[in-house]
Amino acid sequence: MENNKVFGLLEKYLMGPMGKISQLKVVRSVMAAGMATIPFTIVGSMFLVLNILPDTMKFLKPFFDSTFFRISDLYMLANKCTMGILALYFCLVIGYEYTNIFAEEEGLNLNPLNGALLSMFAFFMTIPELLFKDGKMSLITQISKDTNIVNGWNIGGDGVTRLGTTGIFTAIIMAVIAVRIYRFCVKHNIVIKMPESVPAGVSRSFTALVPAFAVAFIVLLIDGAFIALGTDIFKVIAVPFSFVSKLTNSWGGILVIYFLISALWIVGIHGANIVTSFLTPIILSNMQLNMQGANIPFAGEFQNSFVIMGGSGATLGLTIFIAFLAKSQQLKVLGRAGVVPSLFNINEPMIFGLPIIYNPYLAIPFFLAPMACASTAYWAIKLHIVSPILAQVPWPSPIGIGAFIGTAGDFRAALLALFNGVLALLIYLPFIKVYDNKLLKEEQENASDDFDAESLAI
Repeated sequence: MENNKVFGLLEKYLMGPMGKISQLKVVRSVMAAGMATIPFTIVGSMFLVLNILPDTMKFLKPFFDSTFFRISDLYMLANKCTMGILALYFCLVIGYEYTNIFAEEEGLNLNPLNGALLSMFAFFMTIPELLFKDGKMSLITQISKDTNIVNGWNIGGDGVTRLGTTGIFTAIIMAVIAVRIYRFCVKHNIVIKMPESVPAGVSRSFTALVPAFAVAFIVLLIDGAFIALGTDIFKVIAVPFSFVSKLTNSWGGILVIYFLISALWIVGIHGANIVTSFLTPIILSNMQLNMQGANIPFAGEFQNSFVIMGGSGATLGLTIFIAFLAKSQQLKVLGRAGVVPSLFNINEPMIFGLPIIYNPYLAIPFFLAPMACASTAYWAIKLHIVSPILAQVPWPSPIGIGAFIGTAGDFRAALLALFNGVLALLIYLPFIKVYDNKLLKEEQENASDDFDAESLAI
């Protein structure tokens, strides 16, 4: 009864609100953007790994100096044109998806491509840096040892700095504003309508003309007001998100994150999808900072490399245990079916098959295992025992491999991942043994009942 009350509270105060949040149009658009950027971040990161591998494996440096580093400026373009302009990818995808959702769900004549372009237009207007002085607004030009701003464009090692991961939050906000303006204009017929004889492509371009003027006017008006006050849209948007980033990068913040993920899963909601959709811009930005010399634990595939080996709840060790050592036939069959997917961080068969959802026997370790693994990984990186994550790797990378590649070849990272896999198993062990004995007893009772029924029939 007590367990039912706990699950009931989670459903009422967590599942309900988070379920509603996950269905918001903006959230769905951001989730789509996060998924769409995965191949580009992985490709860009692999070229970065190639470039910094000798920093970890010193014996490779002479070979790299005479080979790869001679053309590093060429192949690192793949990194600069992915991680270096990641905010632009987010902006375009959110603009497209957000417009498409409005078009489909509200029946409006909105063109997703127009939404993407209007979003990019709005975002680019926030990138140049201006100064208001003596009653005049001027593009900033400032060149020094640490600063390289030319006609308002701040140029860093990876290109225009505001187009990189630091601009993701601004890109999201500007895409939302641009699409909302576009929707408002179309919904209230504030558009230029062309005769039916005009080709559809030409007609769509004129449909976006009035919204484009509206976007330009509103963004320039807001940005101009902020510039007059000594700041700009980009800097203003960065303030609250910087606070959120610092909060999530703390040990306590990380524990809250994995508590929420587990709490959502335990009542049947894909917690990882919902929570990480909000965190994707933060972990990508942190990874970019790590590339520049920072030491931030919560970056890149921190989660799949160190925390949830085998899938949400860190169930790899649990799956292997029940596959080969469980007494219950039900658990044995399930474990053997789930071993291979678990090696690649896919454990839906375990979550729904054991089941872990609404299971009072396994709820506690399902919360504790990820939080314990996140803690060891956080402090190992924070204390410089293990290198921080510098490169994005595919999330299904098997235990140890993703951590090794993501840290640009740090063997200690692979050992930490293996250690966490064992740690998670030890946390699950007493609970799964109790659950295993319960199922075994039920199987024996069912077998006895079947035998008695057959005897009576004879």
